[in-house]
Amino acid sequence: QVQLVESGGGLVQAGGSLRLSCTASGRTFSNYALGWFRQAPGKEREFVAAISGWSGVATYYTESVKGRFAISRDNAKKTLYLQMNSLKPEDTAVYFCAAQLFVMGRPLTSYVNYNYWGQGTQVTVSS
Repeated sequence: QVQLVESGGGLVQAGGSLRLSCTASGRTFSNYALGWFRQAPGKEREFVAAISGWSGVATYYTESVKGRFAISRDNAKKTLYLQMNSLKPEDTAVYFCAAQLFVMGRPLTSYVNYNYWGQGTQVTVSS
């Protein structure tokens, strides 16, 4: 069982930065692949970024955030991060972190594969 708690959301002007954190409780954090998803009002939840389990050597991003967002993990602190730079109004959404037991070859970009979810943190980017 893994429990996830996000923090770091807020209101920022376009072009600004935020860093989201997701702290996990439970055992063997390093065995889990982790992802960030977001959901804007009236829209479906969408993939943002993911990182593989263990040392997190593999990262994945949706096209719209490549070069602006960076996902990372600190296994010792049981924490997942999402550094968001050059934020745009279209990045406004509730951001969720999620975890799934890491299995080589299993896609990390689909929310259906994730078993554990945080409660979400609001990110609002003003123009």
